[in-house]
Amino acid sequence: MDTRFLGIADLVEAPSVAVVVDVMRAFTVAAWAFAQGAEKIVLAESLDEALALKDRHPDWVAVKDGPSAPGFDTVNSPGLLRSVDLGGRTVVQKTTAGTVGALAVKEASLVLCAGFVVAEATAQLLRARKSESVTFVVTGEDGQADEDLACAQYIARRAADAGTDAADFLRRAAESRAAGELAEGVRQGVHPDDVALCLELDRFPFAMVATLEGSLMVLRPHTAPEPAARQGPRPAGIVAH
Repeated sequence: MDTRFLGIADLVEAPSVAVVVDVMRAFTVAAWAFAQGAEKIVLAESLDEALALKDRHPDWVAVKDGPSAPGFDTVNSPGLLRSVDLGGRTVVQKTTAGTVGALAVKEASLVLCAGFVVAEATAQLLRARKSESVTFVVTGEDGQADEDLACAQYIARRAADAGTDAADFLRRAAESRAAGELAEGVRQGVHPDDVALCLELDRFPFAMVATLEGSLMVLRPHTAPEPAARQGPRPAGIVAH
């Protein structure tokens, strides 16, 4: 598998397969939203679009980066979101980097959104698709965020070699600038458990696939079918494709 690791600004054409990585915290939050029962996540272009969607659909849950703001239901924090019941709800998410990265590759034939919490499921899907070329979009810090790059490199390695160990990649993420800023309270809208939750490897058994549905980029969970004898209850909001 030929792999490239690019920042958002480095994308000059739509890749065939894109894995958009935002560890701290957009796609950790997205994974928690699905685990809490969300049906889908609409990735908004702007805060104004997120609020407009919320106005048209009052039952949708609007999420943003930073401190709380009028019109938004909660902020982009896995520690805060994990206590919210999202059963059957639609979430509208707008973040500084993750949602921007996903929208930048919306024309790709396959768009996966990922963090460490869904790393193995993402790698498994890449292996199953047998894609010849995959572009990993490193969303943070203009493509230089080490937590995102470490996660992207780990998923790429796991897709090629299922025996790859995560320890060094998780260490890099734990020592990243983003982890430090979250831990030190430099960023707003933060829960004390956010860093640990973002570094929880393979917490969830699903990958996350973003597709254009009309004019909207919509993220949904994707769980590979299990053999009939092993199938068991699946967390609310998660469907097999």
